[in-house]
Amino acid sequence: MITMDPNGKESSRTPSDNGSNKDGLIEFSNVSKNYKELLALDNVSFKIQKGEIFGYIGPNGAGKTTTIKILVGLIKDYKGDVYVNRINIKNNWTNIYNLIGYHPQEAGFQEWRTVDHAFKTFGRLSGLNSIQIDQRTQEILELMNLSKVRYKKITYLSGGMVQKLRLGQALLHKPQILVLDEPLSGLDPQMRYQFKKIIKDLSKNGITVIFSSHILSDVQDIADKIGILNQGQIKDIGSPIGLQKKFQIGNLIELEVAENTPLSNRLEDLTEVEYVKKIKSNKQLIHLKSGIDIDLIIYQIINLLKEQKCKIRSFNLVKPSLEEVYLKYVGGESN
Repeated sequence: MITMDPNGKESSRTPSDNGSNKDGLIEFSNVSKNYKELLALDNVSFKIQKGEIFGYIGPNGAGKTTTIKILVGLIKDYKGDVYVNRINIKNNWTNIYNLIGYHPQEAGFQEWRTVDHAFKTFGRLSGLNSIQIDQRTQEILELMNLSKVRYKKITYLSGGMVQKLRLGQALLHKPQILVLDEPLSGLDPQMRYQFKKIIKDLSKNGITVIFSSHILSDVQDIADKIGILNQGQIKDIGSPIGLQKKFQIGNLIELEVAENTPLSNRLEDLTEVEYVKKIKSNKQLIHLKSGIDIDLIIYQIINLLKEQKCKIRSFNLVKPSLEEVYLKYVGGESN
């Protein structure tokens, strides 16, 4: 594939494999960005496949918004390469801008406009004609469950409705890629649920989604793949379950016995057990060491309980949460 380097010369550079033989719809390759003395991004590389929901998480100041602004063309002075549909965006932005819909973290509307008027303006800016704007406005407002407010002024809408309008304007021109910067910030639980459902439905229809967040439960709920960013560097990338398994945080076993049965006092004798914590007179948490054979230790624990004639009421393996994985990577930083 031929691209142009920053000096206007042709280059035969192609997107790298990054350990995969699949071509990503989006690829960052060794991208760095400085703000004077501050290194906001440090050799960031990742791929996003078509139709994936990619959750980009990290504490404030980690570089999430900088990454997104580079992808949507708002930051152009960076090192490295960014490819969209195998096109290097650095010198070919006019060829790919219509592939991307962008939902910024903060996007103001002129509140004296009606929803319909605002969408007409955004539609024209996106290159749509009047017929296309009217059709897409109707489709999007139905998708967002906002048809009843089409002719209302924006100043009279709730914060959640305005957030839906931000997402709607990003979808007007039917983009293949949806870029969302903290899209769920400030929403109440019901609106968060609606937003997550919309994002998942868009992915099922083939739209690729990249969204940044520091709300870990939201990322875990909807992301197919997660990139953990801290201090400008990608710490790891994988599925929520894959990241949990890969990091090998020690699992927990929650053990509850019958009221008339004493708790076992020999569990810490097992070499795979880190320590045991009593939380009730008939309940204890067994903290297991990382990297062990889970099936083997469960077998050993049950045999030991049988020997001591403990009457087991419940026995649950509690796997590490995504939050535990995240905090391990970012050194305890959280928002």
